[in-house]
Amino acid sequence: MPTSDSLTYLALGDSYTIGEAVPLEQSFPYQLTHNLNATNHFVKNPDIVAITGWTTGDLKKGIASRDLKNRQYNVVTLLIGVNNQYRGYSKDDYRTEFIELLNTAINYAGGNRQHVFVLSIPDWGVTPYAKANGFDPAQVAVEIDQFNAINKQETEKLGVTYVDITPSSRRASDDASLIANDGLHPSGNMYSMWVAQLLPLVNDQIKD
Repeated sequence: MPTSDSLTYLALGDSYTIGEAVPLEQSFPYQLTHNLNATNHFVKNPDIVAITGWTTGDLKKGIASRDLKNRQYNVVTLLIGVNNQYRGYSKDDYRTEFIELLNTAINYAGGNRQHVFVLSIPDWGVTPYAKANGFDPAQVAVEIDQFNAINKQETEKLGVTYVDITPSSRRASDDASLIANDGLHPSGNMYSMWVAQLLPLVNDQIKD
């Protein structure tokens, strides 16, 4: 593993991980890195494997295409599934592929499950995009909750830290500052809220 004074971070996901529609430094992986550095951890800029629109299957392929086979990281985050829900993909397939991805994340953390952090899927049904395109916010919420029930169950089954950021994402229903200019993705302000939840958990696990 990398030495304790030179921490490394791998962020796995989709648009929510790369920070679609906001400057890179406002994405949650970069904000997390900045805040870890401010708490006296030296963390290199994150390696990010994420593309807007990716499903669990896409992320699996994306990881396979990256030359990370021999890499190990002090911190690994995983946030994936919104595009499975958006496209109406099978929940059973999501469970299977999420389990595979979670085990991949654990492997990248050198087998240390305490250094892996899963974030729940945000609720995009509260966004202006959803409203403008005729989506039913209540139905989206139900489906997001169903996918999150799966990733939470499988995360806890493996003893990995689960961070429920979905309630924070739903605050965008009455706070426009939490949505980026594209009307769909989170703003830097919302990502800051996620980091506020993540930071103490990550600090606690890497303190030694």
